[in-house]
Order: sequence, then C-alpha cells, then structure tokens
Amino acid sequence: MEKYPDGIDVTVAPSGDGCLECAAAKPHGWWLHLRRCATCGHVGCCDSSPGTHARLHSRTSGHRVIQSYEPGEDWCYDFTTGRTFAGPQLAPPGSHPVEQSVPGPLGSVPADWRAQLR
Repeated sequence: MEKYPDGIDVTVAPSGDGCLECAAAKPHGWWLHLRRCATCGHVGCCDSSPGTHARLHSRTSGHRVIQSYEPGEDWCYDFTTGRTFAGPQLAPPGSHPVEQSVPGPLGSVPADWRAQLR
C-alpha cells in the first residue's frame, strides 16, 4: 500500500469548475490546465498557465500536494519533493466538466494564447 504525503484530505470537494483567482480577476484570467489542492480542494491553474495559481496557493497555504483536475487524469504532484505519483481518489467530482473548454474559460482565452504559455 502506497504511503501518501501528510495533509491529503480525500473528503474535501473541489472549490469549483475553474481557477478561483483567474475567475476573480478583472478582466477574467484564463488557464491551460487545472490543478486541485489535495488538502483543501482549491482549484488553481497549472504552471504553464499565465497565473500559475495552483503553485501560488501551495506557497501561501503550505499545502504541498495537488492533483490534476483534468478529465481522465488522477496523478498527484508534491511541490515539496518535486515528485509525481498516483494519488488517492479524492471527493467527487474528479475533474472539471468534460465539455468545458481547454484552455478555458471560454470567452476569456486570448487568440494568441499559445504565445502566452509559460
């Protein structure tokens, strides 16, 4: 049986369908892929996205493990060790809605989005 890093809470639901900080920005930000905090459920954007909000959340909260919030993916990443691993099943839903655009959200993604990736 795999030992997971401390702080993972499999009972906490995700904070929503998209990156909280991108959605709150004026004008709205956008993301390439989404990541979910395995401690509190915060949904943030990946390191390739302009905002890198999942990493920022980890730095400010001390929550070290994220899980992919993309359909069909269940890998986890530990910011402290830099290790990717197969994670536990977190509380549903396990991803943003399949019909949600990638990148997203629809209407906020600039035409030159590829040039803006990190």
